[in-house]
Amino acid sequence: MITFEVGGARVPGFSARRRTAASTGGGAGRRREEIELFGERISRARFLARTAALGVVAAAAPAFVPGRIEANAAASTRPASPRGLRYRGITYEVADGGTRATGWQVARMRNDMRVIRDELHASSVSVFGDGVQRMAATASEAAERGLHVWLQPRLADVPRREILDHLAEVGKHAEEMRRQGAQVHLSVGAEFFLFVPGIVPGDDPVERIQNITGGKVDLRRVKQRLGRFIARAAKVGRSVFQGRLTYGAAQDDKVDWRLFDIVSVNYYSSFRRRSDYVRELKRYRRWGKPVAITEFGTCAYKGAPRRGGMAWDVVDYQKRPPQIIGTLVRSEETQARYIIRLLDIFESMGLYAAMVYNFVSPDDRHDPSPRYDIDLASYGVVKAIWKTRDKPTSNWHWEPKLAFHALAEHNALAAAGNPDTPPGASPRLTRRR
Repeated sequence: MITFEVGGARVPGFSARRRTAASTGGGAGRRREEIELFGERISRARFLARTAALGVVAAAAPAFVPGRIEANAAASTRPASPRGLRYRGITYEVADGGTRATGWQVARMRNDMRVIRDELHASSVSVFGDGVQRMAATASEAAERGLHVWLQPRLADVPRREILDHLAEVGKHAEEMRRQGAQVHLSVGAEFFLFVPGIVPGDDPVERIQNITGGKVDLRRVKQRLGRFIARAAKVGRSVFQGRLTYGAAQDDKVDWRLFDIVSVNYYSSFRRRSDYVRELKRYRRWGKPVAITEFGTCAYKGAPRRGGMAWDVVDYQKRPPQIIGTLVRSEETQARYIIRLLDIFESMGLYAAMVYNFVSPDDRHDPSPRYDIDLASYGVVKAIWKTRDKPTSNWHWEPKLAFHALAEHNALAAAGNPDTPPGASPRLTRRR
């Protein structure tokens, strides 16, 4: 497989083309766009979610109960402790999925939000994706359960005006939630250079990466375009939302953080020494603003942390069914240890928030056979269980990994030991399986 470097990360050489398929995941009349990657058709949402880690729908929102939200949010108004995270949470993707069965569904979402609060003991959830209605429904459900919410629209590969209009509509809902007492932050997007047309030449992230690595772009002009679009997005966000604003930056992005209230970074580093993490993270404090880790995590196999944001690149999609490349040793302990190690560092530095990436990847099924265990490519803390290898049915389910249990225990103990931390749930620990 041909690889190249983007910002120091090894990136696979893509061979991809796009197609569209009928979809009902985000609302009537929508089309689901798919990308053919190494001969395998995967959903555009799934591809974008994976590309984001490089580091370079039809349901109305539930009615608010203001008194209930205000009561759940009351503890969140206290000042933060000088040590310990203010918010401990996880990311939750809202997308069409690779099939109708694995796309966003309101019943599944509601159960997932219950689990995130009551079993994972999180105090916060980052809702990212596209589709205003389903993002609003997910965020509202989370707020109703007393979770602090980050809303981050990620509409991609459409005209810029549509991206900004989508941001404005999501921001309006965030502001409505805020006025009714919910604890909510708005992120105007993430890693725009990959997903917004016109910053880097190319019709999609595939072509943009190829153009960057092929030396076909003027990087100085790319930085200028990126800066201008971030500024436009910040202006739109400010126009509709009066709470705290941020942007999900790749680790090496040069962002004018004066535009935002929180410095946010998607963080996928791996070092042997704790001091190296601390030294790298300290640079984000020079702006004098709260620092949030809006994504971090790894996959469940030995050696995955060393691959950073590329740990997912272990599947041969030319095979039917897709197969794991080489010989990987499944290790849920590796994933759990990495997550808890970084959380301990974030806690000791007194960072503002840390959000584990990700709760679940429905299209990355777990299989007892290591050759077909596509969950090895997933950053999720739970694993998707299908009845067959070919396609999921509507009754697929997930099961917790060791990382889920370790994270639940960390969250519960940390919250119990820090009275300034907003409660996610009672500190009842989930039994390890």
